[in-house]
Amino acid sequence: MRSAEAKIVTRERLRELLAEPRRRGDKIVLANGCFDTLHVGHIRYLEGARREGDTLVVAVNSDSSVCALKGAGRPILPEAARAALVGALRSVDYVLLFSEPNVEELLQELRPDVHAKGTDYTADSVPERATSARLGIRVAIVGDPKDHSTREFLDSVRKAPHA
Repeated sequence: MRSAEAKIVTRERLRELLAEPRRRGDKIVLANGCFDTLHVGHIRYLEGARREGDTLVVAVNSDSSVCALKGAGRPILPEAARAALVGALRSVDYVLLFSEPNVEELLQELRPDVHAKGTDYTADSVPERATSARLGIRVAIVGDPKDHSTREFLDSVRKAPHA
């Protein structure tokens, strides 16, 4: 079993690594997110994504893209820590940092069989749905209901009484 850090790869290295699973006919799944403080919703999302195929690649938003998406004060954890936490999960095969606002470019570059999104999306609201359709990539909505969010978790920590 590879270490969490060994699962974190560059785009170039990932393209090389995916050649073997493709030769075997394995289904490759791409999931993505900020993962700014890992919570049970993330675990269930990634486990659901893994069930959609044989090799799970997780694209983790870079610090700059998290800040652009979530606003000032985010991310809480730096990108290297977030990538290592995701890489520590048994269901994850590879982790890739990305800076774009969505994963359209990665879908075009990696050509996974499945693009997994969490239940905060519907088939119609996935930002990359047109790109996925054009490339013949199946979109799968996976995970448990969106009852967990990092924003809510952080709000509860801020509101907690301090001794």
